[in-house]
Amino acid sequence: MDFARSKAAGEKILETTDPDLMWTWEFVLSALQIPHQIVFEGRVFYLVVPPDAKTQALQEIDEYMLELQNKSRSLPANSDNEEGATLQPPTLLLMGSLVLIFAITGPWEANSIWFQKGAANSQAILAHYEWFRVVTALTLHANILHLLNNCVLGGILVHFFLLCVGSGIGLFALLLASITGNSVNVLLHGPGHIFVGFSTAIFAVIGMLAILSYKDKVSGIRAYFQLPLMGAFALLAMLGSAGAHTDLGAHFFGLVSGLLIGKLLGLPITRKLRRSFAAQTVFFLLSLFIFSSSWILAFSR
Repeated sequence: MDFARSKAAGEKILETTDPDLMWTWEFVLSALQIPHQIVFEGRVFYLVVPPDAKTQALQEIDEYMLELQNKSRSLPANSDNEEGATLQPPTLLLMGSLVLIFAITGPWEANSIWFQKGAANSQAILAHYEWFRVVTALTLHANILHLLNNCVLGGILVHFFLLCVGSGIGLFALLLASITGNSVNVLLHGPGHIFVGFSTAIFAVIGMLAILSYKDKVSGIRAYFQLPLMGAFALLAMLGSAGAHTDLGAHFFGLVSGLLIGKLLGLPITRKLRRSFAAQTVFFLLSLFIFSSSWILAFSR
């Protein structure tokens, strides 16, 4: 934030030759909306603030740097793997499966057996208890553009999400949040509503990433939570209602479900499971079982 137009003279409060450190200070003050300037003289960066903001600026920067030091000291020697995946993210396998399924099912058609049996039809779900449809609908897409949007955007987000929490737990969390979002959408719409698409899962991932990024940062910097969340709602506004047979409600409830599931992923017991190869494998196989058994149930009705 620039106060160059202010009548109050600035005061140099900190200096460094390390640009990364200077940008860290600048980020802290910008997040807290404290007026400041960065002045570069020779090889030295100077942080300049108005005299009446000096005390607050120094205090906020000191608290931020102290908390960073405390967090780094508390990390164990193998902390690099604490939050990371114990299995390589199967992003290409997941996105490739969506493409393969579309190649088999084709786009939305009224007489398509795949959409008759697998679409999230609220009438069939509520009247005949075909809740497997909230899973099978994730794998169906209305048209090629619908598929490409989900694969490109979803592939990037899902890959980074699985890197954070692991392949098994990540896939299971994605599935749980998507099922929750689709189920709430069906209950609120009532009979007569039909939708398909992997978009519910994408918005669920956005919600989980927003919560995880917030929990892993300094709690005093509110922007760490606000920025990803604002980005999520921006995507919701731009992409949420685009295309036939896509549904804004499913996207919104997917996002909300992702925020809730993200809280669970941040619990100490879940963090411990995220480092377990056995747990990741079990949840990975469980996720595959839920997907496959849902389609088996769809064609056995």
